[in-house]
Amino acid sequence: MRRTPSIARLIAAATLPVALFATSSAVGSAVAPTSAAASSAEAAAHRPKADPAWVDTWTAMPQLTEPSNMPPPPFTTDQGVLDDATLRQTVHVTTGGDQIRLQFSNEFGGAPLPLTAISVALPLDGGAGVSAIEPGSSQPVTFGGESSVTIPMGARYVSDPLDLDLAAGSNLTVTVYLADGQASQSITSHPGSRTTSYLVSGNHVADETLSGATSTDHWYFLSAVEAWSTGVTATAILGDSLTDGRGSTTNGNNRWPDQLFSRLQAGYGTDDVSVLNQAAGGNRVLNEGLGPSVVSRVDRDVLARSGVNRLIIFEGVNDIGTAAATEAAQEAVAADLITAFDQIITRAHAHGIEVYGATLLPFGNNTGYDDAGGLREGARQTVNDWIRDSGRFDAVLDFDAAVRDPAQPDQLLPSVHDGDWLHLNPEGYGLLAAAVPLNLFR
Repeated sequence: MRRTPSIARLIAAATLPVALFATSSAVGSAVAPTSAAASSAEAAAHRPKADPAWVDTWTAMPQLTEPSNMPPPPFTTDQGVLDDATLRQTVHVTTGGDQIRLQFSNEFGGAPLPLTAISVALPLDGGAGVSAIEPGSSQPVTFGGESSVTIPMGARYVSDPLDLDLAAGSNLTVTVYLADGQASQSITSHPGSRTTSYLVSGNHVADETLSGATSTDHWYFLSAVEAWSTGVTATAILGDSLTDGRGSTTNGNNRWPDQLFSRLQAGYGTDDVSVLNQAAGGNRVLNEGLGPSVVSRVDRDVLARSGVNRLIIFEGVNDIGTAAATEAAQEAVAADLITAFDQIITRAHAHGIEVYGATLLPFGNNTGYDDAGGLREGARQTVNDWIRDSGRFDAVLDFDAAVRDPAQPDQLLPSVHDGDWLHLNPEGYGLLAAAVPLNLFR
């Protein structure tokens, strides 16, 4: 049976800021700095500065590559992938620093991953998804002083520090050559890159242009970039395709975490926050979907990340949508999601990490998830009620209120979805970014 919010709840919700239901008196809507705030900032300027530290500035959730997302021909064969091939990728970092180091993952590889040579550079004209680099900007990457490294199955390796003055919000080019390829069709990637990468035969790690390269919109092997920074903290986001950016612009970097980072950079006292997108399309909280479940990956993607002191959880729609449209199944999935969120909060708090819960978006009219009886909508409302009212989160981001249609609250605003009534367009993602109070990050 489709649940209808009570008149009292609708009136109460209408009187609260769209962006936030606070669970702490210290949290409120973002406001311009008062004189007291300015005095506080002046006092802070005279306190000893924090020591520099490694902080993740870009991440991509590693997952097993599906057959449809393998490197295109001729770079995948029956024997393996990228034999005698160069792979060039660009990534959009958040905060900067004067040194960086790279992380490569072979977590899902079916064989050791031999990286023969690696370089970093600035992309031509600073562009995202471009194959050319700025002349003279290429630098070799080493591991323990060596130019090549073989990453064992299931492992993640971190490069040596590299001197590079990396500006906040800039793009970085990473080029890898595999002389012998990876001898397996089980490889690690992040398919939902929304950024174009390039493949070409032979060793072209230091080339400024890649003539005749084949393009593909996926990232492979590269899982994180760290920056050596002072006073910077990181906010990790656990999410699904709505955070991974389905419906955003390829090479546009206009997912909602990207747009949130732009707001933080322009905000008062919030330009020292790194934003880590740890989402994947099709991901679920409770069970494996596309990639490991949230409850199984929170250690890897949050607790083990460098510099994280905040976590945003915006996930659960795929759990509800893939569960059977029966009363028993939807009651069970809602209860299990609440238990899982509670567990994640407990574990994050044990590491000193604040946790912000984002309400789940409506999916009415979506052909896959909407059901005639409104049972899935009822489960969504149950979960959202708990997110808003339980008091377990350090703050609540009411994304549901930001993009739902007031005239039909079980549906998205018609102007903000990408055509499927589930995913958003860049304008819709902008509304989510705008619904996050910046004072949570000061």
